[in-house]
Amino acid sequence: MKYVSLQQADFDPGAEQAKLEALSPGAVSSFTGLVRGDDGISAMTLEHYPGMTEAALNALADEALSRWPLKGVVLIHRIGRMTVGERIVQVTIASDHRAAALEACAFLIDRLKTNAPFWKQEEWSDGKCRWVEAKCSDDAAAERWDQAAK
Repeated sequence: MKYVSLQQADFDPGAEQAKLEALSPGAVSSFTGLVRGDDGISAMTLEHYPGMTEAALNALADEALSRWPLKGVVLIHRIGRMTVGERIVQVTIASDHRAAALEACAFLIDRLKTNAPFWKQEEWSDGKCRWVEAKCSDDAAAERWDQAAK
């Protein structure tokens, strides 16, 4: 089972997890990312390139399904403006084995940071905005999965 969604609306992590629990796996692993208020940030806007972003998210989910023995993948990513504390991303994995569920979840989170075409703009309460630049630490986290595949 694969469910991938790119959406503006919020989502219910518990409901998404319940969909995978209904498959009777041995393990469900989940990650929910939230907008952080680091350095006084009040909001974040995520922009994307329609068509390209959906294809990238589906390709990542397909790669996880091919690399690990999974029963299901839920991958939800929001776009648009979100304030501090709002949910941005949900990755939930079902497998018969915990290691596969945990590894596939970590893989998707690491790869979303580098392989999905999103542009993030941070906003402060004084109206100041800045585009977020790519981080070397995100590249390093994603690269470890290339090494693991060899």
